[in-house]
Amino acid sequence: MGKERVETVVERLGNQVAAGLNYELVDVEYRKEGPDWVLRCFIDKENGVGIEDCQRFSEALDEVLDETDPIPGKYLLEVSSPGIERPLKKEGDFIKFAGKTIEIKLNKALNNRKTYRGELIGMVGDEAERKVALKIDESNVVEVPWDKIAKANLLMETFGGGEGGKKRR
Repeated sequence: MGKERVETVVERLGNQVAAGLNYELVDVEYRKEGPDWVLRCFIDKENGVGIEDCQRFSEALDEVLDETDPIPGKYLLEVSSPGIERPLKKEGDFIKFAGKTIEIKLNKALNNRKTYRGELIGMVGDEAERKVALKIDESNVVEVPWDKIAKANLLMETFGGGEGGKKRR
């Protein structure tokens, strides 16, 4: 079973476990780190997750993985919060976090840029041409084609200070 396959299977199983515990499975990573394979799951819920949530999800997912045995060989299972600068992976994330400051990295340049930061407006366009709308500044909005996004995440906002409330970076 290849890397993508493991992540896909664990995501499907993990989404079921997360839904049963009222969590959201944000991301799944499966990679070799040193001599070990590590399966890392990131979960979230409305008011954030704590250690108890991670343990609860880990135990429930571990039970399902033991039953279905989708991963060959040994691996370490880690469960954590996605953090303040959580990744945005699903179209629903780009709707849910409208109004927040995000960074988008592209796999192919758009207007001679591969990185955009700004206020997320949301998803626009029809299913055939989905785009993420991003307000770069007061007079500049860019629409990034969904298929050009390599990576996107929330950015921590700074409050007060010398930048007049502007976002960091």
